Amino acid sequence: MLKALKPGFLMMLVMTVLTGLVYPTVVTGIARVVFRDQADGSLIVSNGRVIGSRLIGQTFTRPEYIRPRPSAAGAGYDPTASAGTNLGPTSAKLINGTTKLDDKKHEVVDFDGIKDRIVHYCLDNGIPYRSSRPLDAFTDAQGHLDDVKLIKAFNDDKAPLVFTPARPIPADAVTASESGLDPHISPANAQAQVARVAKARGVPVEQVLEMMARHTEGRTFGILGEPRVNVLELNLDLDRRFPRK
Repeated sequence: MLKALKPGFLMMLVMTVLTGLVYPTVVTGIARVVFRDQADGSLIVSNGRVIGSRLIGQTFTRPEYIRPRPSAAGAGYDPTASAGTNLGPTSAKLINGTTKLDDKKHEVVDFDGIKDRIVHYCLDNGIPYRSSRPLDAFTDAQGHLDDVKLIKAFNDDKAPLVFTPARPIPADAVTASESGLDPHISPANAQAQVARVAKARGVPVEQVLEMMARHTEGRTFGILGEPRVNVLELNLDLDRRFPRK
């Protein structure tokens, strides 16, 4: 019996070494030489410090930066929790948002929803709109928009809040990607934010548009996907060329 088992054991040992050690080592070595940037994670280094990857988005909230699309990965752009919302286009939660009670029994935002995101996008970027009720009715004591009030108004069965932008809002500005890690936005989304960024940095809009155009990538191989703008790379270039005044 031992004589019959010996060839199988030796084969298992040889294949374990070949496929578990030799093959991964050789492939990794070739990748590090031939595709060094991709093998290392397409990292972006600024002033000798790794600040991110070209393949993973980051959250930007300050007015002088182009902002990415929403993310449903963890707390946002968490590569260990890559995921979308799994909400369909007819989902009331996706469209109107939802609220919940926290541990202290305070009502807080559970999911902000597309309509709430549209309101913020219009106000942040100076996009004209029509609202069935003045937005002043949905502010907190400090005069900031209260998302809980907005979401409850959108979910009001009797008289829901109707908020209509004067022009179409790019879909990627108010919806999350399937992975939640998308580092790109559409040129239309970036262009809608240019005026805000230019004002915050104290530079002409035309100069920011020129930089946006330089960071706009075309379709892969000319036919796959859509034109796109890498948010992190564009924001880094903006910081280098036009530091905030």
